[in-house]
Amino acid sequence: MSNPSLLILAGDGIGPEVMAEVKRIIGWFGDKRDLSFDVSEDLVGGAAYDAHGVPLHDDTMAKAQEVDAVLLGAVGGPKYDNLDFSVKPERGLLRLRKEMDLFANLRPAQCFDALADFSSLKKELIAGLDIMIVRELTSGVYFGEPRGIHIEDNMRVGVNTQRYTEAEIERGARAAFDLAMKRDKRVCSMEKANVMESGILWRDVVTEVHADYPEVELSHMYADNGAMQLVRAPKQFDVIYTDNLFGDILSDCAAMLTGSLGMLPSASLGLPMANGRPKAMYEPVHGSAPDITGQGKANPIACILSFAMALRYSFDEGAEADRLEGAIEKVLADGARTGDLMGPEGGTPLSTTQMGDVILAALDDSL
Repeated sequence: MSNPSLLILAGDGIGPEVMAEVKRIIGWFGDKRDLSFDVSEDLVGGAAYDAHGVPLHDDTMAKAQEVDAVLLGAVGGPKYDNLDFSVKPERGLLRLRKEMDLFANLRPAQCFDALADFSSLKKELIAGLDIMIVRELTSGVYFGEPRGIHIEDNMRVGVNTQRYTEAEIERGARAAFDLAMKRDKRVCSMEKANVMESGILWRDVVTEVHADYPEVELSHMYADNGAMQLVRAPKQFDVIYTDNLFGDILSDCAAMLTGSLGMLPSASLGLPMANGRPKAMYEPVHGSAPDITGQGKANPIACILSFAMALRYSFDEGAEADRLEGAIEKVLADGARTGDLMGPEGGTPLSTTQMGDVILAALDDSL
């Protein structure tokens, strides 16, 4: 039986640095747990533009379609700010999402007990937080047509179209309800049905899909109120399902509740392939962080947790995902910190590689 296949696209900025620690973790599972992967690597974003003049080469896109999962680091940086929009590094990421049809973006916002004091919210509001945001990823205003900038009455006009089909809303809703069935069985659907026709359709379709999940409690909330509630009482939520634009905003809001973007992973899932596994891409929420690139300061935990999500959702290795997440929880409880996690008490932060070292040691201790 062949090993599952992974395509690593480390990308730009701190992407290669944090991905180096993920590769060490992957190696540990092969050596210590007899769980090996066939790993290949390629370029995306600015790195791909530098090599090929495009943010994602067609050959790389073809590889991504064939593997069991893609692990992506980060894309972008100030070097590429003045490129034409069509070849900006982010277009490579969007192409992967669109052509792989990765319609369900899973963004957990989970607060480790050891980091409860790092949130800007009071500890009692954030301790024990465990939210999953399911963001529809391949439609909506980011992809709708018509779009562009044109001249109208001697004035520039920018146009973006919010467009959703019933089928696009339904498949994401089913992903959200399926996840809720494995959690606390609660889904809150967020849209703007009070002012947007697409929001009315969204609410109608989600309500119709809910009929197939009678064990799940469904609630509806306007997205602006949802943003307010996330910073007022975030633990009221279990699974949040929302569209591409609102999901982009709400998931970043939820991410910062936990204290650091360097701690948060994500998964983007599509339809099942012939082997039954969903097409999937996993990536940390943080960006390329050009201000600390090459300095060994990057926190690799979000990227490592993204691999844990791959173990759970692509490879049915939930126990091994628990093992990896438990190792991270242990090192944080023991006081291991990169610079982004340093509290007012100060101390010497660990480097990117040193954080990888202590996580690997904790994995060894778990055997």
